[in-house]
Amino acid sequence: MSEPELEPENTTITEETVPTVETGTEPSPLPESSNGLADEDLANLVTAEEYLLRKDVQLLEYEKQMFLDLVHTDGLLVSAKGLGYERVLMHILKVYSDTGNLLLVVNSSDWEEQYYKSKLDAKYVHEVANTATERERVYLEGGLQFISTRILVVDLLKQRIPIELITGIIVLRSHSIIESCQEAFALRLFRQRNKTGFIKAFSSSPEAFTIGYAHIERTMRNLFVKHLYIWPRFHATVRSALHPWQAQTIELHVPLTTRMSSLQTHILDIMNFLVREIKRINRTVDMEAVTVENCVTKKFHKILQAQLDCIWHQLNSQTKLIVADLKILRSLMISTMYHDAVSSYALIKRYRSTEYAISNSGWTLLDAAEQIFTLSKQRVYNAQNEFEPEQCPKWQPLSELLTKDIPGDMRRRRGADHLEPPKVLILCQDARTCYQLKQYLTQGSARYLLQQAMRHEVLVGKLSEALAKDSQTTAMAEDTGHNQTDVAKTEVKTEPDVAQHSLDELSQLLSETDAEAQLMQQQQQHLFEESYMLTMTQPILLPTSEPDPNASIFEIIPELEQFDVSAALAAHRQPCICLQTFKTEREGAMALEHMLDQLQPHYVVMYNTNVTAIRQLEVFEARRRLPPAERMRIYFLIHARTVEEQSYLTSLRREKSAFELIIDTKSKMVIPEYQDGKTDEAFVLYKSYEDEDANSANANAKTRQGATMGVALNAARVTPKVIVDMREFRSDLPCLIHRRGLEVLPVTITIGDYILTPDICVERKSISDLIGSLNSGRLYNQCVQMQRYYAKPILLIEFDQNRPFHLQGKFMLSQQTTATNADIVQKLQLLTLHFPKLRLIWSPSPYATAQLFEELKLGKSEPDAQVAAAVGSEESSAAASSEQLQYNNAIHDFLLRLPGVHTRNVHGVLRKGGSLRQLLQRTQAELSDLLQSQESGKLLWDILHVAHLPEKDEVAGSTALLVASKQFTSGSHNRFRKAAGEARRGRR
Repeated sequence: MSEPELEPENTTITEETVPTVETGTEPSPLPESSNGLADEDLANLVTAEEYLLRKDVQLLEYEKQMFLDLVHTDGLLVSAKGLGYERVLMHILKVYSDTGNLLLVVNSSDWEEQYYKSKLDAKYVHEVANTATERERVYLEGGLQFISTRILVVDLLKQRIPIELITGIIVLRSHSIIESCQEAFALRLFRQRNKTGFIKAFSSSPEAFTIGYAHIERTMRNLFVKHLYIWPRFHATVRSALHPWQAQTIELHVPLTTRMSSLQTHILDIMNFLVREIKRINRTVDMEAVTVENCVTKKFHKILQAQLDCIWHQLNSQTKLIVADLKILRSLMISTMYHDAVSSYALIKRYRSTEYAISNSGWTLLDAAEQIFTLSKQRVYNAQNEFEPEQCPKWQPLSELLTKDIPGDMRRRRGADHLEPPKVLILCQDARTCYQLKQYLTQGSARYLLQQAMRHEVLVGKLSEALAKDSQTTAMAEDTGHNQTDVAKTEVKTEPDVAQHSLDELSQLLSETDAEAQLMQQQQQHLFEESYMLTMTQPILLPTSEPDPNASIFEIIPELEQFDVSAALAAHRQPCICLQTFKTEREGAMALEHMLDQLQPHYVVMYNTNVTAIRQLEVFEARRRLPPAERMRIYFLIHARTVEEQSYLTSLRREKSAFELIIDTKSKMVIPEYQDGKTDEAFVLYKSYEDEDANSANANAKTRQGATMGVALNAARVTPKVIVDMREFRSDLPCLIHRRGLEVLPVTITIGDYILTPDICVERKSISDLIGSLNSGRLYNQCVQMQRYYAKPILLIEFDQNRPFHLQGKFMLSQQTTATNADIVQKLQLLTLHFPKLRLIWSPSPYATAQLFEELKLGKSEPDAQVAAAVGSEESSAAASSEQLQYNNAIHDFLLRLPGVHTRNVHGVLRKGGSLRQLLQRTQAELSDLLQSQESGKLLWDILHVAHLPEKDEVAGSTALLVASKQFTSGSHNRFRKAAGEARRGRR
């Protein structure tokens, strides 16, 4: 099987040969014909196995196997987290980096796109152009493009891209590919017209394939691939590649404090009670996913949403309250385990209020809840009610590691005369923990906890003696340390926001005003960074002072975005401590690999546990291939037999179970030969109107004449068309419309979202969009435009297919609405009163909408894209014929509301009526001539000149007459006041 070529005269990539270019040389010219290759071109062609033998290709054994699998055949690769298919994909992209190939990469995140672009040759990677004309030119230049799927779908539908010349498409994060998404739409359009191009898909989330029925089979069907490659951590090739190069690991089991252990026990007791309660109330509902083990894991909210969203409207209020309280208790558990005592107390204190006690499920009334409130306060205040918060249990072991164990181990391993300073990498789970450790190391626990008390508005009161002594010691250590000349501080600027707070004196910190504390809280999000660099310096000892082992301080180096780690390490011969999150917003999971390559640490401290990070460390060590004495040493700081350890073990168990399910599914999977879409059989299941028309023609042949049948057959064979607004390609509906066999025409239209026929215009609204449009008045204006230009305007209200077909209440798991159901219904009633021709359609899902559109188009004429684009635009008004009346839309609508004026005579009034003042000055006879009707003229003259007071027999009582007189005497027009006064005088 040979891979496709972009142009007939270009070289092809076959499973036997892979085009390569030697390092440092220009690419060879492409041959003029694919039938015969010149000798110099053949010299640059190598097999995939020969490519892997090149010196610049550094892949582990299992990565080489991944590369060979995907170069030779199309398929879906599912790897364990941390093993990293990124290098494999990078080399696949390098292989196809040539102007003779057009390769598209879809569904990539921003950090993935930046990572691959930084590793590839810039001349082969093209940026996506903003204009359609420019994109057409860039497509023809070949190379690689990281393109958003919405732009790709529109370009494929408009045939701006040469579909037959696309070499292949690479799909990242393929576990998210469902049949209604834009990626599946683009792949279907690609495969329908290109039978030779390849499709290669990658995923590192095996757990995602276990959600739903036959997820892996449906994903492969949507990707048009037949081969599945599975790479778990327990794969024999992976184990043989990583095991010989394992780093030395040391587990430090840090015990929880007595109060923290009791807090954990009580929170788990309440969770266990609520889980039993929710299962007791809902015996008929599948609550298998609601367990205490799942409650303390990261993806608890997603598990609940997948389990309960479909039946959320059927659950009673108590169940919904319990679900909300389980999420709250999980946040309390996380705060207790990972945050400091002051922050945890501030969070728990929020739930000891009358308002929350009334609105929760009742857990605050339990004895365990009272213990939680009491213990959290005891962690901050001592028995004398003095401010003495307890430290995090991991702080002291971390300080001992950095100041004693690691320097001592460095001397033992490298000798007492070693000159290289230790480089330590500390890995945390999030930016908040990273900031916490940075503040603790730079200014000590006492001052950091005081800052947290100020930030969270926790009453400090009187400091305990121990805390006051620690604070003074820390301040003195900083003062002496700052007298020393520090190389790092003379050459590098300190952080403007973060470091300034660490240099404040204790007296300044305690004298902060409330306004400053609030400002500090507002700047909290700016304080949290994902990376910090610290250096450790020894303060100058005074002659009268004694050496203090705790006097070593850590000083900040500016944030890493503008800081070259390798250059700093070469310039400053000082110990380097780097604080880093497992993944960052800018670089994602590749941030850790990037930091490891730059820093080359001697020691790694896992402050929190993470499966992906541990495997990344394994892979990094296997690539270096160092002898055991020179490998990095990894310290694990872990709370044994706690929620932290259980969460780590649960994530391992889930991944292993997911891979076992995928392996079992693969062994039983039945894959059709045509699933790759390279034959027309793959699209037989899609709706074909030609077949239907032929069948209907055969059925009608018995009752119709041949000529009539031929005309009907030719007319019916036209593929139904639906005009879709460009902005609608963010939704799933265009994909599902195309899947039903309708032709989708992407056009920028100003009125409506979908044009089904020349008369039918549809405005689609999701529930959240509907409420926003009703509140802002935008929907009213849209209905005005639709009713003016189309005979059958339709408002389509579409629900999410994963949620019930029901307007939700205020206890939604994933809140979509803030308005009540009554408000929505009342505004929709007003809308239908104002627009009698408007039809409302309620759809339970996009699938139902696509079927509805198909049924609405049966027997109707097809819409014209040019006409639809011109309707409502300024160009249509300018290009309108001279006979067409030009008028002000607001005046037109106002006149139609007057008695005697209707659609047949309104144009005459607009042409000859002049202004409203001139209309008021006309006589009844003139108005009758203008409206071409005596009756209509009288009705219009009466509404303009006669004060319409209620008759005496219609309104009984003097109160009603008084109300009527007040209404008309308060009018702003003098004519009405004058007429009302004359009527009263006549009655006297």
